Amino acid sequence: MLSRYKFRRPFKLCKFRFFSSYVENPEAISKRSSSSTSCSSSNPSLVCSNNLTIIKHSDQGEIFQLNKIIARCVRSGDLDGALRVFNGMRVKDTVTWNSLLVGFTKDPSRMREAHQLFDEIPEPDTFSYNIMSSCYVRNGNFDKARSFFKQTPVKDAASWNTMITGYARRSEMEKARELFDEMTEKNEVSWNAMISGYVECGDLEMALSFFKAAPVRGVVAWTAMITGYMKAKKVELAEAMFKDMTVKRNLVTWNAMISGYVENSLSEDGLKLFKAMLKDGIRPNPSGLSSVLLGCSELSALRLGRQIHQLVCKATLCNDVTTLTSLISMYCKCGDLDDAWKLFKAMKRKDVVPWNAMISGYAQHGKAEKALCLFREMRENKIRPDRITFVAVLLACNHAGLVDIGMEFFDSMVRDYGVEPRSDHYSCMVDLLGRAGKLEEASKLIKSMPFRPHAVDYGALLGACRVHKNVEMAEFASKKLLELNPRNAAGYVQLANVYASRNLWEDVARVRKRMKQSNVVKVPGYSWIEIGNNIHQFRSSERIHPELDSIHNKLKELEKKMILAGYTPELEFALRDVEEEHKEKLLLWHSEKLAVAFGCLKLPQGSRIQVFKNLRICGDCHKAMKFISEIEKREIIVRDTTRFHHFKDGSCSCGDYW
Repeated sequence: MLSRYKFRRPFKLCKFRFFSSYVENPEAISKRSSSSTSCSSSNPSLVCSNNLTIIKHSDQGEIFQLNKIIARCVRSGDLDGALRVFNGMRVKDTVTWNSLLVGFTKDPSRMREAHQLFDEIPEPDTFSYNIMSSCYVRNGNFDKARSFFKQTPVKDAASWNTMITGYARRSEMEKARELFDEMTEKNEVSWNAMISGYVECGDLEMALSFFKAAPVRGVVAWTAMITGYMKAKKVELAEAMFKDMTVKRNLVTWNAMISGYVENSLSEDGLKLFKAMLKDGIRPNPSGLSSVLLGCSELSALRLGRQIHQLVCKATLCNDVTTLTSLISMYCKCGDLDDAWKLFKAMKRKDVVPWNAMISGYAQHGKAEKALCLFREMRENKIRPDRITFVAVLLACNHAGLVDIGMEFFDSMVRDYGVEPRSDHYSCMVDLLGRAGKLEEASKLIKSMPFRPHAVDYGALLGACRVHKNVEMAEFASKKLLELNPRNAAGYVQLANVYASRNLWEDVARVRKRMKQSNVVKVPGYSWIEIGNNIHQFRSSERIHPELDSIHNKLKELEKKMILAGYTPELEFALRDVEEEHKEKLLLWHSEKLAVAFGCLKLPQGSRIQVFKNLRICGDCHKAMKFISEIEKREIIVRDTTRFHHFKDGSCSCGDYW
């Protein structure tokens, strides 16, 4: 006769009332709960015998439907609604309690309540324990997570995987390995957790051994290995893994390859793969689009960036803050501030990130006044600045030579905003002071840092020494830079440039010899320009471009006109101990001049020329661009490693302060 019933122990009403406080009329619900659980209840669907609550089959349909409603409320974030349904139920099963428990564990601030609710479950099952273990793992409380794991009466695969994944994410691979070895029935999730954990730790050898040993290699395992190889700059191994995949690639796999290419300075390969992904019918997500747009920024591929903007609109991502911010950043880095500003103004929701992107864009273009004005507007809109905001603000001050204002912002970071200065803030300040000629103050600031200086700090000081031709300070900065990073080519090259500016050719030769002995290779300078759908790249003294003769003829024509207009070559930037005539020829064939001359030949008269360089523009090229802009009656934009230079009508937006 009793086979028609399911048995549950009655819960303790005195503790359960704690949860009644979340509903609008707790007293009424408490009474209803009390009457429905009383042993003397006349309710025909409940029979109490020997302290057991018997749930009739007739109640199961009602419980099932109400459980679905609770689950739906939890998924939508309506925990109060879930509680109202829960407190109004005449009969509950363990699924009911677990459904509500999931809701509480989603909110880290309600862990105490989640624990209390767990204690009220009449018969917690394995899933109940797994919910609690997983929650404490997510919130970093491994002592509690371990406690629930050990108490779990019957551990299933999810119980083990929760703990293994938790340890792996904390890079505690020894503990993860111990549990993995104890586990009797491992599944794909178990193997994936170990592979991903070793990848995150940078132990690709162990990751590969687990990958090969895994009985089933799903897309997660393949993607983890690809990500690991890309992070370790082993691009060829990542490519081989991607090519050899025996399972269908998903969006995450494509994103791992594309972002890996971009992060390894292979943006062109990343953009090609993105096009292949689209042909394969895979729709991009905000994360993937951010990588692709970063690739466009690195290549200054504005045309492709605009096409991706159209794709964003078609893909109904017009209100996605991450994607729109990436577009703003792309337009800024590709030299189109107007479109960046239009997009920024049109955004309906703006957190601190798009504000940072726009302020940084103005700073890179030398528009300090607009950058600082936007910072004030940001504060008026009650947006709290973060550390990235102050990097952008200090950069704006740096490019405009606003030393006092920059110092005031730097001092206000902790005082007014509670933002502790980091290495990038100090680097900005060192550069700001150094380029203003305050080399001693810049050196003192480095020494006063609350942490060990980074190579970039001495690099900034060394760059300032190049501007002001300070040999003694340059030798000090170069020494410190190479102590921190002996393979840093800038430590040799910049010092050699300082010597060359003083015509100290023996010292130049000595530095170059040391550099060669240390097997340090200088990054070759090159410039590029986008014409139509093609990107044309030029190196100094270019010899292989198919239209080189026409380019040289155009440069010679421009040189004659420049000399008539008053131009004289800045020979100190020809860093070779050769005759003056040879120096002039070397300067004329600098990569940025070749690119501009090609633009003059290929772009319509009067249209803007935009050139990009992988190093800082040299002083002679900067001077020549001002003359060419006036002669050709067109705006010339040059983006180097630090900023944009807008040349128009014989002058530059930087005001010759760079």
